[in-house]
Amino acid sequence: MRTKQQQTVGIREKPRLDKWIILSIQHLFAMFGATILVPMLTELSPAVALVSSGLGTLAYILITKGRIPAYLGSSFAFIAPIIAGMSIGGPEGVMVGSFFAGLLYGIVAIIIRATGVNWLMRLLPPIVVGPVIMVIGLGLASVAINMAMIDPVSETYSGIHMTVSLFTLLLTIIASIFFKGFFGLIPILFGIVGGYIFAMYQGLVNFTPVKEASWIEVPDFIIPFVTYTPGFSWEIIFIMVPIAVVTLSEHIGDQMVLSKVAERNFIEKPGLHRSIFGDGIATIISSLLGGPPNTTYGENIGVVALTKVFSVFVIGGAAVFAIAFGFIGKVSALITSIPTAVMGGVSILLFGIIASNGLRMLIDNNVDIGKKRNLIISSVILVIGIGGAFIQITDDVQLAGMALATIIGIVLNLILPGKDPVKSSREMFEEMSSEKKDSEIS
Repeated sequence: MRTKQQQTVGIREKPRLDKWIILSIQHLFAMFGATILVPMLTELSPAVALVSSGLGTLAYILITKGRIPAYLGSSFAFIAPIIAGMSIGGPEGVMVGSFFAGLLYGIVAIIIRATGVNWLMRLLPPIVVGPVIMVIGLGLASVAINMAMIDPVSETYSGIHMTVSLFTLLLTIIASIFFKGFFGLIPILFGIVGGYIFAMYQGLVNFTPVKEASWIEVPDFIIPFVTYTPGFSWEIIFIMVPIAVVTLSEHIGDQMVLSKVAERNFIEKPGLHRSIFGDGIATIISSLLGGPPNTTYGENIGVVALTKVFSVFVIGGAAVFAIAFGFIGKVSALITSIPTAVMGGVSILLFGIIASNGLRMLIDNNVDIGKKRNLIISSVILVIGIGGAFIQITDDVQLAGMALATIIGIVLNLILPGKDPVKSSREMFEEMSSEKKDSEIS
């Protein structure tokens, strides 16, 4: 008979101190590569991203009453919107957009608390979310390629940069395929470290900022009414806020996976409204400090699944370590010294994986693309999102790219006949549990 005893460390259980530290550091390494990659691609501060992810995770644990072992890190879905927002209003404008994206999470959480979650699943079925996730990855393809082969100084093609990128990509692929256990969970970090060492021997690394940096250093926080006066931009709002609709669906998926791993229905208890609200508060905290929006991390869910350590104290410990790392100036300078070619090599694989995960969502949910309705929705989302279509609302306001593709996808799903039935959260959880039991029997 199967029981919760298969959990090595329970959700509310506090491990012995030495074990606690080791397990928390393991989670820190799992999230580290992806969390610092987002700010590096968007010209935000990696140190601030670490601090905001740690504070956001602690807030999330508090809001969910310490019942969901999830770590929150920088969201890849917002990379393109942040880059676009930076060109319009700089980092300050992006923080305002991020704040309103967090507010949308809060509004959705309140509605779910009052009406339940099934309406959200009907609004964001796999046929909408899958193609939008593909747009997120494929829309960033040119960013990864430019980082991989363009010298940022001369802004021309560089064979050395391309070689470093391909070497980094190869290391990351090898780590993903052949490494097992804990090391199999950190291929991004392995690729960055290996690529960094190779780039150093190619003369692409400047250690001067690392030598000059202090050991203890306050990150470059961007704080409203302290470092800047917030300004409102409808264009940035229209670019960033609709992306929260996509990350909401990803959030639900993460909660389903965690529920499956832990054999507890987190959608019902402590409730999806608490989880989404916690995610929104984490994003708001990040926006008040100058970091990218946060989201629950699949990397850390993988660590939980592998180790069977479900303790929120372990997750909280990782959050504390992340905050501490953000205040170590040498670490921040070392991160900043990573050449763009190295990050480009990692990004080639990472952005491709994001796109592939959108395809996987369609496959896992048995979406029939041969059905005309589904074919139309997915096709329109892909071309509008990747093609860069936009609607000019006013002289200064556009609804563009992923945001436009998401909204049009939702509208098409609502108006076209022949919708596929959408399972309730309880039905989906019961289905996952029965599949797990069947696999164990076989």
